Amino acid sequence: MKSHVRVVVIGGGVVGCSVLYHLTKLGWTDLLLIERSELTSGSTWHAAGGFHTLNADTNMAALQGYTIRLYKELEEITGMSCGLHHVGGVTIATTRDRLDYLKAERAKHRYMGLDTEIVGPEEIQKLSPITNVEGVLGGLYDPLDGHLDPSGTTHAYAKAARMAGAEIVLRNRVLETNPRADGGWDVVTEQGTVTCEHLINAAGLWAREVGQMAGVFLPLHPMEHQYLVTDDIPEVYNHPTELPHVMDPAGETYLRQEGRGLVIGIYEQDCDPWAVNGTPWDFGHELLNNNLDRISEPLDAAFKRYPVLGTAGIKTVINGPFTFAPDGNPLVGPVPGLRNYWSACAVMAGFSQGGGVGLTLAEWMVEGEPSRNVYAMDVARFGDYCTRPYTRMKVTENYQRRFSISYPNEELPVGRPLQTTPAYGLWKAERAVFGSGYGMEHVNYFAPEGEPLFETPSFRRSSAFDAIGAECRAVREAVGINEIHNFGKYLVTGTGAVAWLNHIMTNRVPAVGKIALTAMLSTKGKIIGDFTMARLGEEEVQLTASFSAQSFHMRWFQQHLPEDGSVSLRNVSLERIGFQIAGPNARDLLSRVTDSDTSNTAMPFLSCTAIEIGPIPALVNRVTYTGDLGYEIYVHRDHQVALYEALKSAGADLGLKPFGMRAMMSLRLEKSFGSWLREFRPDFTPAETGLDRFCNFKKNDFIGRDVAVAERENPPANHLATFVVDVPDSPESADCVADEPIWQDGKVIGYVTSGGYAHWARKSVAIGMIPKERIIEGGKFEIEILGVPHTATLITEALFDPKAERMRG
Repeated sequence: MKSHVRVVVIGGGVVGCSVLYHLTKLGWTDLLLIERSELTSGSTWHAAGGFHTLNADTNMAALQGYTIRLYKELEEITGMSCGLHHVGGVTIATTRDRLDYLKAERAKHRYMGLDTEIVGPEEIQKLSPITNVEGVLGGLYDPLDGHLDPSGTTHAYAKAARMAGAEIVLRNRVLETNPRADGGWDVVTEQGTVTCEHLINAAGLWAREVGQMAGVFLPLHPMEHQYLVTDDIPEVYNHPTELPHVMDPAGETYLRQEGRGLVIGIYEQDCDPWAVNGTPWDFGHELLNNNLDRISEPLDAAFKRYPVLGTAGIKTVINGPFTFAPDGNPLVGPVPGLRNYWSACAVMAGFSQGGGVGLTLAEWMVEGEPSRNVYAMDVARFGDYCTRPYTRMKVTENYQRRFSISYPNEELPVGRPLQTTPAYGLWKAERAVFGSGYGMEHVNYFAPEGEPLFETPSFRRSSAFDAIGAECRAVREAVGINEIHNFGKYLVTGTGAVAWLNHIMTNRVPAVGKIALTAMLSTKGKIIGDFTMARLGEEEVQLTASFSAQSFHMRWFQQHLPEDGSVSLRNVSLERIGFQIAGPNARDLLSRVTDSDTSNTAMPFLSCTAIEIGPIPALVNRVTYTGDLGYEIYVHRDHQVALYEALKSAGADLGLKPFGMRAMMSLRLEKSFGSWLREFRPDFTPAETGLDRFCNFKKNDFIGRDVAVAERENPPANHLATFVVDVPDSPESADCVADEPIWQDGKVIGYVTSGGYAHWARKSVAIGMIPKERIIEGGKFEIEILGVPHTATLITEALFDPKAERMRG
């Protein structure tokens, strides 16, 4: 074993071997993979080996497609067989909601280049004669689905990496990982110590333990998972072709052919977390005890769905552990707070996602960032709120929901409430219906008396539709109040603060007392944040951005902080909270609670002012996401309740009403305002989204400037546009959410980034990415919603206050 290498990969499962191969593919060769036992000795060896492209996140689905297409390349490179069986697969729907979900997924695939189709019960019966289609409404067929040999595939990755110069050392457990002053790592193993520049944790079942060696907790947990292998079944081995996979979400089962029999796997509700106190180091090529009682109910359902199981003997029962993150997606990328420490963990679907994970991490390390938006699996999407017990609870919930429908308006209950503000009790008294993001409770809407404190999950207009509409009208016609705790807030101070922000942000830091809107770009010019910068003093700036991106943004900040100590950075998201007030009566309300001058002259649009509200010191930012006249009022969390009482008392005769995030997202559509991870995300550049108007090109050194300048000279082909969609005014109607295909002239030419119903304008609205030359006022398009085409008319002016007279007045 070498004493010094560029990269050490810990873990010899399919993911570790994929990462090793992809690093060699991108040109790095001084690589070492260390495995405590043999290759595949964790979850890989007992995996069922299935692969598929279906994933709610489009970029994840695309990476799964990449993974599946990669296997033939591996076979050609190595001469080894991956045991590929491209048999196709069908996911069946027995309810309208499930069919709606599959139609929405099929719609996404239209612009992703995935060749899937919705099929009826008769077609499903032809594809899989052993499937009882009683009660089946339809299904989604994917010809790319299939299965492979887990061991053969892993060894093919390993051989390809070795052929390119990588080294693999087996039977050598890692004992310590110690950071070095130069940013590298000393990896202490049973066979000696190796120094590396980069360390990758791909330890699978042992990723938690390996992470602990570096002082970090990676939010993942192993779950027991069982599948059965049957004896030979005549209806199977006499079929002229290999049978396709069948997923029956309602029955919590998946099925595929295995030789002359079948494999039936189950994601049951009565599930068990494994190794709660840590994975034993000596665990390896053994299985867990069978627990057929735990899966008796879904097995009964499987016997009805696949009658041939009723006479089939059981050859083998496999019960083994797999690791999951709280949302089921992998944990990939640079681990926040550590230098040159990378995660490639929690890859539950290793043979669907392993290739994409390997490619993503290799691009990140070699080229500085991935080639596509991988936020859905970025390890930085979770924060410190993700404790061990919370992770275990959410992983269990995710396992139970493996085959559940993912509704666009659904809020999952487990582990809540976790974080709240002092206003939480006030909102509960007002009949708030809460959502949760990044561990924090926020109000979605307020339920009228007599209605349940619960929003019905739906692909169509929900039970909250009327209540949300009333909140929107209160803002537009009087004044609304909304909590602003769910913004990420950062205080940047020091002699180098302004210069540093001018380097990492596209816009110039404004003068004292002013606010500037800005993007933050990656080195390749992709959007990694949209911020508000409020200049509080000569050496003090408050940044405001998405609450859910705190760890993501803090990682970037810390990677780029100057080493001379001239910049101090503090995350004040939980400390500095408050409310926004918005609507035509907002100025009158603010004037009633302070002695300060609140006129448009004293507090113009995009200004920040320190005032006192009674005895409460406050910061008022003249800006609002509603697009109306509005103010964001920040106070210390200890003063939040007092601030609310002051505003509530003063606003009683002004029509003051609370509103939630559902109304906020409706109001912003009327202004064509973009949203983080929808319109503003690492897929896009400023020139594609309109954020280039917040790029100050007179600055010569902001990160990503060269790309942004190049796009001024050669504009990108696509751009965001807003559409009014012709949707019937009915409770059964469905509005756009995101990822619906946009059609023109019989072809898919774009896709929706976000959408919904604009209650004040009383129109269904979508924002989407289309070719720039097609952006013409009044242009006619079609947007496919749940499989149904709807006429969409392009608009180039905002539906509300197109000249921004209310917002600026």
